[in-house]
Amino acid sequence: MDAMLKRLHLTHPLHFVVGLTLWCIWFIAVYGGHAVACEAFAPAPEQGVFTLLNGGLLIVSIVTTGLLLLLTWGCYVVAKQHQGRDRFNAVVSAGLYLFSAFSVVFVALPIIGVPPCL
Repeated sequence: MDAMLKRLHLTHPLHFVVGLTLWCIWFIAVYGGHAVACEAFAPAPEQGVFTLLNGGLLIVSIVTTGLLLLLTWGCYVVAKQHQGRDRFNAVVSAGLYLFSAFSVVFVALPIIGVPPCL
């Protein structure tokens, strides 16, 4: 149990891949869900961008971005409390979480500007 808690600490190297993995899961869920929703019940193109589908995708994107930014902040705070390898791990993890958060925002931008299912 103690070894598992150590892996969850924000200075563990496992966090190097967690941010990008969360982005990948978000990407598959949003675009896969978008494709399935467009096939099952496509909204009328006359509705524009203000549809339930786009709203749901936007909410999932905002929650994912918030989680990644929270992890970024956590790693940043922990990095200031450590030295050496632990500090390096936390700083690199914070950078990767921030990169993943910006990636979610960048890829999600069409949700607010393009009608779904065109």
